[in-house]
Amino acid sequence: MRVVIVTESFPPDVNGVAHCALQTARHLAARGHEPLVIAPAAAGADSADPHAPCPVVRVPSLPLPGYPQVRVALPSRRVAAAITAHRADIVHLASPFVLGVRGMAAAARLGLPAVAVYQTDLAGYARTYVGAGEGTAWRRIKAVHGAADRTLAPSTAARRDLEEHGVERVALWPRGVDTARFRPELRDENLRRELAPGGELIVGYVGRLAPEKHVELLAGACGLPGVRVVVVGDGPSETSLRGALPGAVLLGRRTGDDLARIFASLDVFAHTGPYETFCQTVQEAMASGVPVVAPAAGGPLDLVDHGRTGLLVAPHSTDAVRDAVRTLADDPALRAGFARAGRAAVEGRTWAAIGDMLLDHYADVLGARTAVAA
Repeated sequence: MRVVIVTESFPPDVNGVAHCALQTARHLAARGHEPLVIAPAAAGADSADPHAPCPVVRVPSLPLPGYPQVRVALPSRRVAAAITAHRADIVHLASPFVLGVRGMAAAARLGLPAVAVYQTDLAGYARTYVGAGEGTAWRRIKAVHGAADRTLAPSTAARRDLEEHGVERVALWPRGVDTARFRPELRDENLRRELAPGGELIVGYVGRLAPEKHVELLAGACGLPGVRVVVVGDGPSETSLRGALPGAVLLGRRTGDDLARIFASLDVFAHTGPYETFCQTVQEAMASGVPVVAPAAGGPLDLVDHGRTGLLVAPHSTDAVRDAVRTLADDPALRAGFARAGRAAVEGRTWAAIGDMLLDHYADVLGARTAVAA
């Protein structure tokens, strides 16, 4: 099968969309298919992408004002030309919004089936960054996804949101986790002494440091005696968080095995973002054998079994995050039980298993197209 993945982000970018697109391309190649990736050009990235699992076509892009880590593709004829040259059987649109719109239009002109992966809560972003525009965001989402043969939602909450806003042909496709890379055995006592020289309980956040993530909600946990908050990631909120989280250790962006070692060395993982369509870092924490605190909203509702693998708390509440951390800090046995149950819950969610689910979706879409043509 010849597949073109049109994605709004791709490595060296570090975010959920880029990671999922990379894992999709890897799985397709591993299963003997022929993927091609079309992505915005990243600042300083080699257009040849020698470490990518397949050819990558880079489209000219500009940094998003105020958030240079995010690149926005410029109008380009490369999208349609690349899809045509690849002789695609199906087009995969990863979190379509700008580049994905052009990919959808090209697929429609060429008569190709398209699968659109919903991955970013654009309405939540509009609410956070401009204080309005949710309706406009949903109209755009409906227009793009409504043109696809199938929309894949990463969680039941995301699927419900899409269906309530009139998007049809929605199916569930979650995300995988690398259970070989993220594992409890990587817990590093030397690293723990560096991060918490007084032997404090280490509460970690991993993710982008941006307004919609509301990392400032960890401020209450910073005030708990015997607790050290550790923040991993970068983004436009980094400077303000240094003042908002007294005593916290901000490590900047970490990736690969270094990130896995940090995850496994935490005592509690706390996520604060209320607009997550999935929340991959929650899965990575669970795979690392770390109990989770997360908002009872969006993707975490599918991932965290409240009272068994972690605690779900009221979104937007500093007090709720603080109280959950305190509960876990005061009960080592509860933490250990959550850790074991969390690891067990994700052991079957490998990227290979999730990738095969995607191939089943492709087969359904292609079969439906064939049936209509007949």
